[in-house]
Amino acid sequence: MIAEEVERGLRASAADMVAGGDGGLVVSVRLRPGSDGGCDDLERLLWLVDHLAPPAVDAVGGPAVLRVSPQARVVHRGGREVVLTRREFDLLWHLVAHPRRVFTRAQLLESVWGHTFTSARNVDVQVRRVRVKVGTDLSVIRTVRGVGYGLDVDLPVEVVDDPRPRAF
Repeated sequence: MIAEEVERGLRASAADMVAGGDGGLVVSVRLRPGSDGGCDDLERLLWLVDHLAPPAVDAVGGPAVLRVSPQARVVHRGGREVVLTRREFDLLWHLVAHPRRVFTRAQLLESVWGHTFTSARNVDVQVRRVRVKVGTDLSVIRTVRGVGYGLDVDLPVEVVDDPRPRAF
C-alpha cells in the first residue's frame, strides 16, 4: 500500500540525512481516497514523518535539549513536548530557575510543595518521574549524595516565552 512505500522511502532518506546528506528532505505523496477516505494511510504517514525526523538542533548547531516555557508551563525536548504533571513541572522549573544551586529535600518541599509536612521521599519520587519523562539518556537532575538535588550543570536549557517548538 502507499504507506509502506512511503515508509521505506522515508527510512532511507532519514538514514541519508543522519549520515550527512544535503540536510533536507522533500517528499511528495498523493493519497487516493478509498473506503476510509485515506485516513489510515494519512495517519500512519504523519506518524512516520514525526518519528523519523532527525533530531532537532538549536541556533548554535548543538542538540536542542530542553526548552522550558514557564508562562505556558510547557517543556520540550528536541522539538517534542514532555508532558509533566503540575508538581513535576514545578520541581523542574524551580531547579531551572536556580541552575547552580543544590537543594535539600526539606528546601524543595518548602519551595515547590509549599509545606514540609509531606514525606521527604515524595521529592525522590517526583525527581524519578521527571527523569523518566524527560529521558533517562539525559542527565537533567543531579543527585548530590548526602545533600539533595540540583539541575545538572551541563544541561543546555533554554527558557522561552513562546511555548511552540521551533520549526526545524
